[in-house]
Amino acid sequence: ALQERICCDGGVVSALLSADQMTSTLYPSASVADEVVLITGATAGIGEACAYRFAEAGARLVLLGRRAERLSALQESLASKYGTQSHTVQLDVQDLDAVAALPETLPASFAAVSVLVNNAGLALGVSPAEANDMASVTTMLTTNVAAVMAFTRAFVPGFKQRGKGHLINVGSIAGHEAYAGGSVYCATKHAVDAFTTAARHDLIATPVRVTAISPGIVNTEFSTVRLGSKEKADAVYADVEPLVAADVADNIFYAATRPAHVQIADIVVLATNQAAAKAIARVGPSLGA
Repeated sequence: ALQERICCDGGVVSALLSADQMTSTLYPSASVADEVVLITGATAGIGEACAYRFAEAGARLVLLGRRAERLSALQESLASKYGTQSHTVQLDVQDLDAVAALPETLPASFAAVSVLVNNAGLALGVSPAEANDMASVTTMLTTNVAAVMAFTRAFVPGFKQRGKGHLINVGSIAGHEAYAGGSVYCATKHAVDAFTTAARHDLIATPVRVTAISPGIVNTEFSTVRLGSKEKADAVYADVEPLVAADVADNIFYAATRPAHVQIADIVVLATNQAAAKAIARVGPSLGA
């Protein structure tokens, strides 16, 4: 079987896995074939990798992103590789009214969303707490926090009504610890972590599962957006083997494919040479061997 790994530059690196590495007769995973999976921030990085991972397993996809041309290219690629049925929505998640209206605007064949991957998020700058740009603060709060809440409000009632559903919120190691230069971003991801935990409590008497995914260092567009240049972003990943988007997507897929009675509450996934947000051993691709 062929598993695709989506790298930070959008390229595809193929890795062969034998069938017995992908499935188990001792502990069968749940199928997402023909289930509708909605992914925010699907045009790059972790969101794009999730699209390929779920498409490979036969899911039908609702793909959201700001860049129409990338959405079209992704839709065509998934259809070509896997015959995937998908519906694309050009949407900035900061448009909370559009998010609220989304369930009513989806085509009937994509309306019964059963997995929601709240992936869209960003960091802007590394200013100290006393010098944050307030426009950037608003963008981060709306994108990282309010949008997660808005999508939850829009789709979780349908989960409850249909008697199944999985809310998966992509947080960060920054939601577990704060660091200098990350006051706002860390605050937003702490908020996502708290919101996800509270949602799990709110939904405890239902079949709806709630999962947080908290990645460490991942080589995507994230650092380029945050720091404003590819050169500065490259320095973040210098002499360390970071996670790639497909590593995080595989953890998301794992959580989504556990049996219905199993709820993965939180996955903290770090690079091998990372122990905390800023504790990174830059020992190169040998991993220190």
